Amino acid sequence: MTARAWALQKAVFAALAADAGVKDALGDPPRIHDEPPRNAVFPYAVLGEGRVAPLAGHDGAFVHEIRILIVSRHGGRREVKRALDALVGALDGADFPVEGARLVSVAFSGADVPRRRGAEPFEGAARFRVVTEAA
Repeated sequence: MTARAWALQKAVFAALAADAGVKDALGDPPRIHDEPPRNAVFPYAVLGEGRVAPLAGHDGAFVHEIRILIVSRHGGRREVKRALDALVGALDGADFPVEGARLVSVAFSGADVPRRRGAEPFEGAARFRVVTEAA
């Protein structure tokens, strides 16, 4: 299960890194991090929280819930929303290889762009539901 979750994270990273819209929003190569460096250039994406569970009634299938965070210092939410749109464009309904598994579906399940507190950067998050099964 965890090996498949790691394979999926690598595949999502590759799909995002290859997408023209993501490159337009986050630079080329796109600034996508598992853990952002201290001197990260804004805006950037962080491969955030993930959950995985067996898909009930489907032996060998798993549901993965992934969250991708966008961080921006731009004044306002425009840059965050533009980057979130790029993530959705790259992943919603996408078909890409996942090592050791077969990708069944990728679906956008929602986004959040909360109010900023003080001098903190603007953040937004996109959530996706991914189903994989044994290869």
